[in-house]
Amino acid sequence: MRVGLFLSLEHALDDDLRQRFADLTEFVRVASQAGFDFLHAGQHVLVPQFQYLQSLPVLARIAADAGNIEIGTDILLLALQHPVHVAEMGATLDVICGGRFSLGVGLGYRDVEFESLGVKQGTRLRRFLESMQVVKKLWTEEVVSFKGEFFELKDVSLAARSLQRPRPPIVLAASGDKMVKRAARIADALSLTGHDTVDTLIRQDGLYRAALEDAGKPYPPEKYRLSKELFVGRTREQAERDCFPHIEAKYRAYAAWGQDDVLPSGKSFSQEVKALAENRFIVGSPEQCVEQILAHREAIEFQDFSFRLHYPGMPHRQSMQALELFAENVLPTLQSG
Repeated sequence: MRVGLFLSLEHALDDDLRQRFADLTEFVRVASQAGFDFLHAGQHVLVPQFQYLQSLPVLARIAADAGNIEIGTDILLLALQHPVHVAEMGATLDVICGGRFSLGVGLGYRDVEFESLGVKQGTRLRRFLESMQVVKKLWTEEVVSFKGEFFELKDVSLAARSLQRPRPPIVLAASGDKMVKRAARIADALSLTGHDTVDTLIRQDGLYRAALEDAGKPYPPEKYRLSKELFVGRTREQAERDCFPHIEAKYRAYAAWGQDDVLPSGKSFSQEVKALAENRFIVGSPEQCVEQILAHREAIEFQDFSFRLHYPGMPHRQSMQALELFAENVLPTLQSG
C-alpha cells in the first residue's frame, strides 16, 4: 500500500501562525526524507474554534520541500468554488510538483460556509456535480463550451495545462452512503473517511465495490484511500496521553459543526474521547498500529492509507517524535507489503 500524511492546517487560537507554518515545512521535509508516498491537506473556511490556513497556497509552497511526493487536496470543498478556478489552480499545482498532483474533493456540510459564500444549501449537490463535469472537460478538452444550471462557458481554453495526461486524478471523499456509491460513478477513486467505526467502513466498502461493478469499473481502483485518525507512541499509554486531549478538542469542533450528523450510523462525537476512539481511531505502539492497519487492509482493499500525526494545539516536538517513530517502525512494514 501507499502511505501518506494528512497535513493539519488548523491551529489553536493562541498559536503563532508563522511558527506553526515553519513547523509544518520541517514536518514535510522529514516526511519526504522518510519516504512517505503522498501529502494531502484539507479545507474549511470561517472556523471559530481554530486558526485555519488555506490548502492551495500551502500546497504550492510546500511542493518545494516535498521532493518527489505526491501532493493534493483532501478535500477541496468543490461546491464552494468556481470550476474554472479549480481547473486552473489544479493544473498549475500539477506543473509545480512535476505531475504529482491529485484533486480530492468533497461536498461539504457546514451551513456557515455555504451561507457566507452565497451558495444555497439546497443546491450544493447539483452545483458539486456540475462542477465535476466542468473541471473534467477543462482538463481533457482543448476548447470547452458548457451550459448548465450554475455555470456557462463558451469556447474557452485553460491558460495552463497539467503535466499528467489526460488529467490529474480526482478522488471523492465521502462519509454518507449515497456519496460512497456516487464516487464509483463520477470519480477515479473514493477516499473513505474514518470518522465512523470499522463496521461502518466495511459496510461502505461493500457498497463501493457493488457500485463499481454496476459502473463496469474494477475493484479496487488505484488511489482508493482510507483516511484514519492515528497516533503512535512508545506505548499505547503514552500515545493516548499525548494525543487524546488534542483529538478531543478537534472532535468537539466536529460535533459543533454537525460532522456527526452526516454519518450514516447516527452516532455522536459528543462523548468521552477514550470511548470515541474505540473501534474508530488507531492509537498505540508501533506494533499495535501495524496490527490495526493491516487488519483494516485485510477487511478493505484500499490502495492508499492516509492519517494525520498533528492536531490543533499539539506541541511540535510531539508531532515530530510521532513522525519519526512511525517512519522508523511502521512505514517500512506497510510499504514492504
